[in-house]
Amino acid sequence: MMNRKSEEEVEETPATETDPEAEVVDAELVEEVEPEEGQASEATAEGEVTAEGEIAKAKAEAADWQGKYLRLHAEWDTYRRRMKEQREEEKMRATEKLVEDIIPVLDDFERTINYATDNGEAGLLDGVKAVHNKLNEVLVKEGVEIINPVGQPYEALEAQAVATVDNPAVPDETVEEVYQKGYRMGNKVIRPAMVTVAVGGPKRETDDEDNE
Repeated sequence: MMNRKSEEEVEETPATETDPEAEVVDAELVEEVEPEEGQASEATAEGEVTAEGEIAKAKAEAADWQGKYLRLHAEWDTYRRRMKEQREEEKMRATEKLVEDIIPVLDDFERTINYATDNGEAGLLDGVKAVHNKLNEVLVKEGVEIINPVGQPYEALEAQAVATVDNPAVPDETVEEVYQKGYRMGNKVIRPAMVTVAVGGPKRETDDEDNE
């Protein structure tokens, strides 16, 4: 009898009954999985925010550099314009100074002409010579040097030969005559002299030959 009762009790036990401990374990697994999915979503969102921030930062830096370039370009244009105006002003002042020095010479020319008109031409030559000398002094004062190479070796950089003359009495390529004087200012030849050059004479000794 006891064996039969035990069998009935066993049959009454539901076959689908689950173990409570198993349910606890499954719940813990679900809880562990869900936070991992949430963290992945948060990491993706944070990455997108960071990328947007970097792009915005790069755009701001580009705009800043563009603004600096435009300001620098405007400043350079202003500086170039001011330098041009300054050079023109300096040139104008230099020209004004030269004109101020030449005006008295023009006055002397007028006085010489008036004297010759009223008193004849007897003193005209001396007056013209005086004015000429005064004009040369003005040019020398302004740094102009007169090129008058009579009797000197011919220098192609300072003189232009318009003719040659046979003259065996002077070294070859000596300036025989100056038709038109030249002018030099500093190291720059403003106008070369027009000269004739003597040929047919002895060869001119060079500096190397003199040293020997």
